[in-house]
Amino acid sequence: MKDVKILAGCVAVLTAIAVGFVLQAAQGVFIPLFIAWILSYMMAPGVKFLTRLKIPPMITTLILMALLLYAVGQGGRLVSQILVGQADKYVEYYEQLREIWNHLSARYPVLSAGLDLKSINWGGELRSYIISYSGSVINIISKAVMVVVFLLFILLGSPYVEAKIRKAFPQKSAQVMTILDSMSGQIARFITVMTLISGVTGLLVWLGLERIGVDFAPTWGVLAFFLNFIPTVGSIIASIPPILVAIVQFQPEASAAMLGIAPQVLWTIGWILAVQQTIGNVITPKVMGDSMNLSPVIILTSLLMWGWLWGVAGALLSMPIAGIMKIVCDNVEPLHMVGVLMGSGKAYVEK
Repeated sequence: MKDVKILAGCVAVLTAIAVGFVLQAAQGVFIPLFIAWILSYMMAPGVKFLTRLKIPPMITTLILMALLLYAVGQGGRLVSQILVGQADKYVEYYEQLREIWNHLSARYPVLSAGLDLKSINWGGELRSYIISYSGSVINIISKAVMVVVFLLFILLGSPYVEAKIRKAFPQKSAQVMTILDSMSGQIARFITVMTLISGVTGLLVWLGLERIGVDFAPTWGVLAFFLNFIPTVGSIIASIPPILVAIVQFQPEASAAMLGIAPQVLWTIGWILAVQQTIGNVITPKVMGDSMNLSPVIILTSLLMWGWLWGVAGALLSMPIAGIMKIVCDNVEPLHMVGVLMGSGKAYVEK
């Protein structure tokens, strides 16, 4: 019996390693598939509503896909306009950065020995950046096409799930459907709430920085929206660029300000800190509820593991993946213990 347990443990470890290898090797397929799966949960209410109206699955799918593509197209157009409209300021900021660097280098000669901005081949650097950016754009477009294809087939098959469950589990179809409906509802709510919270975070960052007068405020709002999906680390990364821009932008006023720091810089730091702390530590736990409040260890482990497997895309998807895994464990009786251990445990202490 002991040998059997050891053998089972070794097989489980080898299986986990093999699955991780497959997920990393085939990430070009699995990432679009998982994104399409998440989008299908967000679009599930629309599928159910149109199905109740006796609209054929093909028409339902086409309507929802058209709405999704329109929303994505409008969002992409808005982001493109923001970036293009601010392009003329990039050169100005580079000149300001050079002035600040030259001033610091003259004051602290040790800095000029480490880096000389004049010696950098900006043409070559820009050319290599454009080439890598073009490759990234092509890669993103190809993955977007795969997401659309996967989502199309998932939506086409979704109206027939209940019928297949009844045929596959004739004795327990009602019980299985109850569990699946509960899981689907919780997953859809989890993903939708995460998206709304990220949207509110990005909007508040945008409006606050716009009111302070920090340049590229819309860009920092969009950045905060996307990076908010990365737990803890994302909010820190999203806070650094606007603060640096505020320092460069308001540097001429810093000499006359208290402690040599411009008030706009302090306002920028304070506003970003207030938004991130309020939404992350107050609003999110209240809205998500204790049942979906993950343990910090699970969040960190998920971030490290999926970030290692899938890079930036894995880091962005780490929180939804961990949340979905907890929801599945909570609803499947043999895995309920795992779901409890994945939670923060605050609800059990309060009771």
